[in-house]
Amino acid sequence: MRFLSDCKADASADLVYRACPMHLLEPAEFLRDLQTGQVLEVITDYDGALEDIPAWCVKHGQEFVGICEDEDEDHYKLYIKKVH
Repeated sequence: MRFLSDCKADASADLVYRACPMHLLEPAEFLRDLQTGQVLEVITDYDGALEDIPAWCVKHGQEFVGICEDEDEDHYKLYIKKVH
């Protein structure tokens, strides 16, 4: 798992309070609207996403950039770079 200190994205998908498997279905929809090389920030409170999102990226040919964890908030921010 790569932890980021500088977290910047071109778009954001707020998936906090979404039930599984939405954390895997909705990012694909957001990525469709991005251009190659742009980064999507996925905000989630689902612990399973820490393993699921990187695996999803491998399966779908996208680049998992890393994760930022905000200790003041109760969620994670995962970053996906659109490859194609």
